[in-house]
Amino acid sequence: MMMTFTRRAALAALASMALAIPAAAQTYPDKPIRMIIAFAAGGPTDVVGRLLAPRLSEILGQQVIVENKPGATGNIGTAMVADAKPDGYTILFSASTMAMAPALYGKALGYDPVNGLAAIAYVASAPLILLAPMDGAKTTPELVSMLRKDPGKYSYASSGNGGMINIASYLFATRAGGDALHVPYRGSAPGMVDMIAGRHGFQIDTLQSSKGFIDGGKVRVLGVASQKRLPQLPDAPTIKEATGFDYAINTWYAAYAPARTPRPIIDRLNAAFNQALKQPDMVKRANELALELVDSTPEQAKKFYDDQMAFWDPIIKQSGAKPE
Repeated sequence: MMMTFTRRAALAALASMALAIPAAAQTYPDKPIRMIIAFAAGGPTDVVGRLLAPRLSEILGQQVIVENKPGATGNIGTAMVADAKPDGYTILFSASTMAMAPALYGKALGYDPVNGLAAIAYVASAPLILLAPMDGAKTTPELVSMLRKDPGKYSYASSGNGGMINIASYLFATRAGGDALHVPYRGSAPGMVDMIAGRHGFQIDTLQSSKGFIDGGKVRVLGVASQKRLPQLPDAPTIKEATGFDYAINTWYAAYAPARTPRPIIDRLNAAFNQALKQPDMVKRANELALELVDSTPEQAKKFYDDQMAFWDPIIKQSGAKPE
């Protein structure tokens, strides 16, 4: 008798749980998904997002459509997703800059950086590299000497005020004992074009967004911001190796959904991202671009984001960076 009662109670509990999950979550996805990239086409985040999109489409059985919404250091696209319906059909693919924006914008951010989004997955990280125009500095020590000799004479491009490329460049110039003028763009690719034309003394970026320019002989790789040389750029010394001062910075990429997105949908998306990262062609392409792929849970992605916000907050404030 007790066993019968227990079995009935268990079945009733399972039925209640099933009813508690929205019907839409049980059939998700049944239409295309918009993946908002909060930065310009051709930049590092766009490159990684577009590598993932077709693989996610195949895994989820619905097309994942990439839409670039650049501006305000990624805030425009991020706020768009934070305000979207929490049904899993509008998601955000963003970068490390997202953890830096709260310190830069404060109350003017436009969304709640702590509770406004639900983390889906921490996807990948990549070391930054130091680039110069072909008719500019030939080595990192030469660039350091230029910045020290004529503080403020040389400029660098970035993907926006207070973003990773901006602050990484600021840290480089500061640790080099020099100074450089910051010129923000709506994405790193437009800045790269101007750097190639000789309008900037250097640019710090990722291999995935600059590989075409490197392979085409348009830019010179001066060094890599990592603890050891990259197999993809074996002739490029680490910045510490070339200069003696410590400088190792990674950028990273992660996916988010609007807050209050049902957990079954978050889990479905998390599983899709993790599965996409394991596909052999994705692993091969990631190795070519010096991307370290990361298998994560939503909880791990959330903790990583929170830790990054805490890390960059004092550095952003020290830099004096202002919103666009």
